[in-house]
Amino acid sequence: MGISNAHNLTPAVSTRNERPYGVRVSLRRGDPFRQLLGDDWSRMHWFATAAERDAALAEMSRKHEYSRPGDAPALSFEKVQDSALSR
Repeated sequence: MGISNAHNLTPAVSTRNERPYGVRVSLRRGDPFRQLLGDDWSRMHWFATAAERDAALAEMSRKHEYSRPGDAPALSFEKVQDSALSR
């Protein structure tokens, strides 16, 4: 499945070696989008520092101000670190 607005994504490969702190975004179990994207779909976002990563994670995972009462986030967020690059 293609990305409709790929120009809005940050480059994942070209700056990867300078950004060892990451957030893995994936779909929760039972989410209907898994039928479209597959059970193994995930997206990685990389950051230069742990503080940048933590700030972005807080923003990504917050409850949207236009959410309806009872809405639950459909995405799962996980902190990751490339230990080979963070030395």
